[in-house]
Amino acid sequence: MSEDRIILGIDPGTTIMGFGLIRVRNKKMEFLQLNELDLKKYKDHYLKLKLIFERTIELIDTHHPDEIAIEAPFFGKNVQSMLKLGRAQGVAMAAGLSREIPITEYLPKKIKMAVTGNGNASKEQVAKMLQSMLGLKTLPKNLDATDGLAAAVCHFYNSGKITVGKSYSGWDSFVKQNEDRIK
Repeated sequence: MSEDRIILGIDPGTTIMGFGLIRVRNKKMEFLQLNELDLKKYKDHYLKLKLIFERTIELIDTHHPDEIAIEAPFFGKNVQSMLKLGRAQGVAMAAGLSREIPITEYLPKKIKMAVTGNGNASKEQVAKMLQSMLGLKTLPKNLDATDGLAAAVCHFYNSGKITVGKSYSGWDSFVKQNEDRIK
């Protein structure tokens, strides 16, 4: 793993996809960007998935991240919401895999723990800690963007550790680690 690298963090969603980018230089984080893709105005779920894919490709082609950290779907009570969230995550992952960028998934609790020291921290606590760590002047209205940034920061803190979650370096890697999902 190179010393200088860019990490793209993604908080997938079909209402809002949050994302953040950090640069790692001399083992220190530098804030690059924080934003979101607002999908609320679109009713067609498949159009939302297309837009998630296209925006992720655009981020990759613009910023050339070396790695992608993505928040894994958490298990909620609503199966339909979980399915939609899983599709959003899969589409963002497919964009990264199509550009052969290594992807690591992190559970929401692991991301919160890495940023705040508390796996049950609120979105607001995560955002305030990121603001302090990275010197962010203001925080976005929707905290999905800080959740994406938090995934990147979590990956920075977990880089080089033996167990960081599921990692994929390309389609071959994904297929080998998910043979049970392929028919």
